[in-house]
Amino acid sequence: MRGLTYVERRRVEWREAPDPQLGSDREAIVAPVAATPCDVDSAILAGHGPIEPPFPIGHECVARVVEVGDAAGVTPGDLVVVPWSISCGRCDHCSAGLTAHCSAVPHMAMYGAPIGGAWGGLFSDLVRVPYADTMLVPLPAGLDPVAMASASDNWSLAYRLVAPHLQARPHSRVLVIARGSIGLYVCDIARALGAADVLYVDPDPAHREIAESYGARTAEAIEPVHHGFELAVEATGRVDQLTLALRCLVPEGMCESAGNHFRPGELPLLDMYLTGVTLRIARDNVRTHIPDALGLAASGLVAPARVVSTVLDWEQLPQALPERHLKPVFVRDLPQE
Repeated sequence: MRGLTYVERRRVEWREAPDPQLGSDREAIVAPVAATPCDVDSAILAGHGPIEPPFPIGHECVARVVEVGDAAGVTPGDLVVVPWSISCGRCDHCSAGLTAHCSAVPHMAMYGAPIGGAWGGLFSDLVRVPYADTMLVPLPAGLDPVAMASASDNWSLAYRLVAPHLQARPHSRVLVIARGSIGLYVCDIARALGAADVLYVDPDPAHREIAESYGARTAEAIEPVHHGFELAVEATGRVDQLTLALRCLVPEGMCESAGNHFRPGELPLLDMYLTGVTLRIARDNVRTHIPDALGLAASGLVAPARVVSTVLDWEQLPQALPERHLKPVFVRDLPQE
């Protein structure tokens, strides 16, 4: 089989690898049918990642089940979402919803980067899922695999960034400072869940247009709006933008940072102390949130397909993936409607 490998800045290539084999009755082999780069993949492809290449890339996809163990919990032919992090689903951490910190596998075990073991990437012809019975999430009937290719990470992460807060503080005002798909998904979800106001800040006019289609107000840039928002979401990976988000919060407000901060920087700690705000910068326990995120998508209240910038054939991956797209989806063998 082939696996797409990140070789150097702006370059990926197919590399041959042995076909994966089942190693236990809980395992499954899946074939991605709709895969997309995560926002952090874009940073990696631009040469900003912390890990030296080469390594298999890709950790967001909807896949078709090909082969299963006796206790895998899925059936060949099923369409499933493959979470980006490896988790057993049964240890104390997984049972507490901390699936990104599974104690049954090495720390930070994941697809798409050689961290916590060699698990390969989801831009591969075939993928082994070691705990299929607890990792894989069936795609609800009627949901488009292309629209939900990001449910492995970015879509479900966006759900986690806003849904619990809007459930606890209905009609909150939400600030989104972003550069990629996560921020746009947040706009869609926040409006669907009843946010009183959503302000999306991004210098890219095409991104702002999508945010406006979700009912968000938009701006190219803003100065700190003191005591303006109950919730701020930063998804830029830039500390200056995270600082801006923090300074826009009401007292006791919440800031969720979904940016991968590969570079150091200073935070406004005195301002944070004086306003009592909370900042969370968290590796996402995505498996815990995928079912609810898919349920929202199936409700018809949201439109994640608007974030998909282009749909390309699987064989175009080596040429097209390094190009700058908002959210391209690469497809093969999609089920016929």
